Amino acid sequence: MGHSEIDDVRALLNSKPRPVGWQQRRQRIEEVGSAWPAAEDINREQIDIAGMPGEWSIAPGSDASRALLYFHGGGYCSGSILSHRRLVTEAGRAAKARTLAVEYRLAPENPFPAALDDALSAWSFLRKSGIAAEHIAVGGDSAGGGLTVALINRLRDAGERGPGCAWLISPWTDLTLSGTTLATRDAVDPIIWRNWWKPIFRLRWTGATRGSPRSMPT
Repeated sequence: MGHSEIDDVRALLNSKPRPVGWQQRRQRIEEVGSAWPAAEDINREQIDIAGMPGEWSIAPGSDASRALLYFHGGGYCSGSILSHRRLVTEAGRAAKARTLAVEYRLAPENPFPAALDDALSAWSFLRKSGIAAEHIAVGGDSAGGGLTVALINRLRDAGERGPGCAWLISPWTDLTLSGTTLATRDAVDPIIWRNWWKPIFRLRWTGATRGSPRSMPT
């Protein structure tokens, strides 16, 4: 993403009062994503994966034997197919592969390991569809990047074949938020950190849930 696009995102995030509560946060991330809709030449198909919403997207020239499985970001508590549709569909175009975006269950209503279980269901769906493991790329941004790593580790621990590659965009693997880069990034981009991710983290891990910052097997 170029600096002008980053500036556009910053401006959009600051154009309205900071969202409060889960519903407002989820609505905001979809509003941001909707500002850049999928291109008109993308063919999309809604599917159901054992009750989990999914969306195939196919750009002209895509190879039907290859797929990109994508997990959206949003702190494990927000984000959707809609919020990340442009990113996912254009990634598929660049890779010349079909993409499958899924709406895994969100916290805090669905604590760990709900999202990871859904990620495994999406992977199993692709494999049962006849797509070879080495022809599947798994990717995600932020929480979706962490979920990608967790899925690969789960497949490894089960002795199963993993994807051909992983595509990680700023993966959230430090769920305790104890890394030194958080301080350095706060100095560079306080708008994103203080006004968006820090409140999400506080809400995400506060309250009676089965999950904990240390329970995600990344």
